Amino acid sequence: MRNKTTIISRVFFFLLFFVLFNCGKKNKNTTIDSDKLIIRIAEIEIDLDFQQDYLDLLQEEAEASVRLEDGVIAIYPMFQQERPEIIQILEIYKNETAYKSHLETPHFKKYKTNSAEMLKSLKLIDMNAIDQKSMSKIFSKLDGF
Repeated sequence: MRNKTTIISRVFFFLLFFVLFNCGKKNKNTTIDSDKLIIRIAEIEIDLDFQQDYLDLLQEEAEASVRLEDGVIAIYPMFQQERPEIIQILEIYKNETAYKSHLETPHFKKYKTNSAEMLKSLKLIDMNAIDQKSMSKIFSKLDGF
């Protein structure tokens, strides 16, 4: 179990680093209207029999989304330390059009199709930011890392 946890931790750290690194990059050509942001938390419970397969699939999807889609501001997956089968993903999209476009991408469709049997539950929670102006400051702080 210890070795499995170490592998999961390393995979998650790599994914976290990659997503945060890319979220911090400034794109001078992209303007974000903070009133139109789509902010969501996906709460997922996975079957531990598929844990590594699911994490690999999620890592691939999150990386491709941030790298390829201008409208994806963040796909930030996390898992609970005490219950690694509980995954939460912070998703931030530029607007509704960007979100709908994301759902049609090959990498998202692959993730959705291939992960279906691995999930025990999925709950999507739409959120509103309390201080949307601070978001650009949060991501710009990552430039120093």
